[in-house]
Amino acid sequence: MIKKTSILILVMFMASCNELQQVVNQMPGSNNTVLSNEVIANGLKEALDQGIEKQVSKLTAQDGFYKNELVKILLPEELQKVDKTLRDIGLGNLADEGLKVLNRAAEDAVSEATPIFVNAVKEMTFTDAKNILLGENNAATAYLENRTNTALYNKFKPVIDASFKKVNADKVWNSLITKYNSIPLTNNVNPDLTDYVTQEALQGVYTMIELEEKEIRTNLSSRTTDILRKVFALQD
Repeated sequence: MIKKTSILILVMFMASCNELQQVVNQMPGSNNTVLSNEVIANGLKEALDQGIEKQVSKLTAQDGFYKNELVKILLPEELQKVDKTLRDIGLGNLADEGLKVLNRAAEDAVSEATPIFVNAVKEMTFTDAKNILLGENNAATAYLENRTNTALYNKFKPVIDASFKKVNADKVWNSLITKYNSIPLTNNVNPDLTDYVTQEALQGVYTMIELEEKEIRTNLSSRTTDILRKVFALQD
């Protein structure tokens, strides 16, 4: 009985892996290695490029962060008490402006940093492509985040800092925090807003790329080119 059960399980497993084997047959080690590797890698690169072009570009528009609930930058915990206190004493407009300029800085910075993502996509190898295609729905985004996060942070932070000055976020928050720190019985705060907004902006970019990746993987109509249709059909 045990032997028969084991055979049955093996047969079911082999049947379930039938489609996966079709993918593997076109991966490194198959007879069509050169062509299939090139097609698969280019397809994955195109998917990421499409995510960057279609979704990340939305973040660069005015209110791209501020009115997008998926990526809107909220106040860090340390500043939530500042926000509440200012609203309680009738300075809600100033608090609103403080939140808005944080998002404006991120919107301004993303357009400067997008080429870094494009260059990272170009570095994808055939092995990377294979692992991504056989991975989770966010495997391509995870690859991009793992490969670019540190470098992007180092590049993004000075851009955010410059954006703070450009959109007057530094002046707004200096005024806001000075006002809060002058209120009796409050503990002074001095948060590193450049670091915070940099981290939040980066996460917002990855969130939007992941959104497009999932669309391409699960929605046939999102595969708008022949190479996308050909490559992602392998994982259907």
